Amino acid sequence: MSRARQPPLVTGISPNEGAPWTKVTIRGENLGTGPNDLIGLSICGHNCLLTAEWMSASKIVCRVGPAKDDKGEIIVTTKSGGRGTSTVSFKLLKPERIGILDQSAVWVDELNYYDMRTDRNKGISPLSLRPANPLGIDIDRGKVPLKDLENMFPGMSGDFTSENFSATWYLIENHSSTSFEHLRAGVGNLKKQASKKNEGSLAYVKGGLSTFFEAQDALAAIHQKLESDGTEKVEGSMTQRLETILNRASETADTLFQEVLGRKDKADSTRNALNVLQRFKFLFNLPLNIERNIQKGDYDVVINDYEKAKSLFGNTEVPVFKKVYSEVETRIEALRKLLLDKLLETPSTLHDQKRYIRYLSDLHAPGDPAWQCIIAQHKWILQLMQNCKEDFIKEQKVGGVGLDLDRSSVLNRISLSAPVKRGGSFQTPKDDSWHYKSPQQVRFVEKLSDVVISQLPNFWKLWISYVNGSLFSETGEKSGQVEKLKKNARQRQNDFKGMIEEVTRRLVQLVRGALLPSSLTELQLRQYGGWDTKTPLTGAWLTQVIHTVRLSHEALSALEIPNDLLQVIQDLLQDLRVHCLLTTLQHTEEDVKRLAEKEDWVVDNEGITSLPAQFEQCMVQMLQSLKEPMECKPGEINISNLDVVQDKACEQCVSIMKVFIKCLEQLSTKTDEDINTSHLSVDLTSPDLFGSIKEDFSSKPEQRLLIILSNCQYLERHTFLNLAEHLEKNGFTMADKIIRVSIDALRQLDYDLFEMYIEKKSDPIVGSLETGIYAGYFDWKDCLLPTGVRSYLKEALVSIISVHAEVFTVSKELVSRVLSKIIEAVAEEMSRLMQCVSSFSKNGALQARLEICALRDAIEPYLSSESCTSFKQALEALPQLQSGADKKLLEELLNKFKSSMKLQLNCFKPASFQPVKR
Repeated sequence: MSRARQPPLVTGISPNEGAPWTKVTIRGENLGTGPNDLIGLSICGHNCLLTAEWMSASKIVCRVGPAKDDKGEIIVTTKSGGRGTSTVSFKLLKPERIGILDQSAVWVDELNYYDMRTDRNKGISPLSLRPANPLGIDIDRGKVPLKDLENMFPGMSGDFTSENFSATWYLIENHSSTSFEHLRAGVGNLKKQASKKNEGSLAYVKGGLSTFFEAQDALAAIHQKLESDGTEKVEGSMTQRLETILNRASETADTLFQEVLGRKDKADSTRNALNVLQRFKFLFNLPLNIERNIQKGDYDVVINDYEKAKSLFGNTEVPVFKKVYSEVETRIEALRKLLLDKLLETPSTLHDQKRYIRYLSDLHAPGDPAWQCIIAQHKWILQLMQNCKEDFIKEQKVGGVGLDLDRSSVLNRISLSAPVKRGGSFQTPKDDSWHYKSPQQVRFVEKLSDVVISQLPNFWKLWISYVNGSLFSETGEKSGQVEKLKKNARQRQNDFKGMIEEVTRRLVQLVRGALLPSSLTELQLRQYGGWDTKTPLTGAWLTQVIHTVRLSHEALSALEIPNDLLQVIQDLLQDLRVHCLLTTLQHTEEDVKRLAEKEDWVVDNEGITSLPAQFEQCMVQMLQSLKEPMECKPGEINISNLDVVQDKACEQCVSIMKVFIKCLEQLSTKTDEDINTSHLSVDLTSPDLFGSIKEDFSSKPEQRLLIILSNCQYLERHTFLNLAEHLEKNGFTMADKIIRVSIDALRQLDYDLFEMYIEKKSDPIVGSLETGIYAGYFDWKDCLLPTGVRSYLKEALVSIISVHAEVFTVSKELVSRVLSKIIEAVAEEMSRLMQCVSSFSKNGALQARLEICALRDAIEPYLSSESCTSFKQALEALPQLQSGADKKLLEELLNKFKSSMKLQLNCFKPASFQPVKR
């Protein structure tokens, strides 16, 4: 079972005071469940139900009627809740009414005067009395100036009572910030009001119901009085007296209205006279109005007034009018000069330029203001560009030179970055320390480009508007002035083309003066040069400049400027790209020269230091930095296809490779005092047999030779091949030639260094053989039966083992190459010594064969064809063994030798594990 609803309670009314027919909003609680539930509404004792609009259970809108009480409560009655109460009151203001026949010294707003006698054939609802808010929603007045609204809607009005009412004007003025939902609610309110206005006679009856009741009561009383009298035409009867009174009232009314009508005729005459005077007053006040409107900037008003005055008084013969009109012309001439000065004033926006040109066109200014503006803007752009250059040069001279990139920056970044893994891909490191202040020339190009990009588009758009005639108003079109100016524009196309060419040429020459001074003549250098070029820009800054110039070219191309006018910028880009390429290669060569300083002689399992990786990383970084300059944008030429550029780039790349090879050669000749390291560090991650030896190795000259030889092998087999791929990917078409020449130079260095090392290691061993053989006055003709291998041979083997250990510690791949070469020298020396002996005794021959066979068998894994031949020649120089006892003794002594030196000879056996790759 539902509980009964609470009675209505009014808690607020807005406004809380007003005159009759004031629209109010009532707020409260339980104000009904719908329009049909609302059955009563009174304010100050007057029934306002007919004008009530139920909005919600907490809101009702209505109009206050002409109540008798000055102040009273607001009582709402509903079917569901009954009669309600109110906590607020409404104060009714009753202003003194002025009748239509009463004279008054104040203005009477007839729009708010409600007369039921007018328009009787049309029903009028009280809600149709010029509502202050026709949409019925909150008014939110925007900040759009009235002047802008008048310009947007000429001849229209935002007053909904006006014949020229514009709904768009009204919405912009009163609801510019209103949400769409509120506007939709306002449309609903308008529909409700329209439906009520269409109620016809029923609405009229409802609106004047009280008047009808009063008239009915009066007629009923008269009828009752006449019936009680019972007479009609009897003298002195009520009817007779009533007729007399009505006739007298009619005569009085005629008298009164004749006076009113007379006053109306006088008013019409006065109004006509004032209209005539007003027409002349416009002319007399026009000079002062022109002055005032010029000060306020209302040039449109001045032009309209001038056109009006010109049409009315331009050909007048009245002396007074001619004098005033001549003063008007003087003011207008001053305005023309003022507008022309503002038009030629710089800087100015394109909008202002078009506006002033239109004003001057409407004022029929002599000459061609639009072309004068174009000339002024052209000079202004050139002056801005020249000022930009002078400001930066002045800043440079007073010590504001920006920091340039250090040429060792590439190497610095290498040290900050992770090492490049062999066989892996390169990535440019990104570090927070890679931040430098831009050099003066770079900032100058950026600023100069900003000037051109910001000024030239408006300059070009001004010309386009000038050509198509959109700069001029309809007044100019009607007067035929536009066609004349269009003809002038067509005749001046070549002149404007020359202006654009001059701007682009000035841009290019200023950039060349800052970055490519060698491309200018002496006369051009004096005008566009003057920069301090002691510290040339690096490739990174030149790349940034190229990027800036490309953006400028793209921005100008977007304006649809003909390509022939922008060709000079394309030529500049080509020269900058070539200059950037060659400069980057030159700086890379200088960076590579300093790589030798970064050699730390730290080797891995393969005997490779970080130097090849640093060189490869330096080259890859160089190629990556050239990616943007080498990239061919639309309309640009591929500089890699230019023969001159190919030759210079190839020559420079070969020079870089040879510089690095020269660094290796310099490292090989450095003495111990030149090397800033106390010991040779090695990678001990591999559990090889000589791990303990590595830890105690000292960085001796022979060891550094081995390290460089190992690096040379790695460069030839890996690094140079990787660089060939990188060069080809980055557009270097002569990569094969570069690598081929580089590998030839590297092989020559490898050969020279290898021969140097072999000479250092083999000479002591070979030189000790002869003295060892004949030590103690040994004689092959007279010697005892051999009991074993003599000490000189063991010492030679130990020396070879020492070389093996030294080479094996640095690079296992070099062991066979080095030992084979040393053994060839030893075998050759042994063959020579045996062939020099004139004769052998039996014991001597056996001793010699034992030592030769022991040496050959010990170093068998490293025998080459040359060494085998030498050992064979040495054995052939000996007498052959005749008896089996000698052969058996030889075999026993050989086995004894191998057994006694088994531990030492194990190093000559092939390694059973593979080196660990980095």
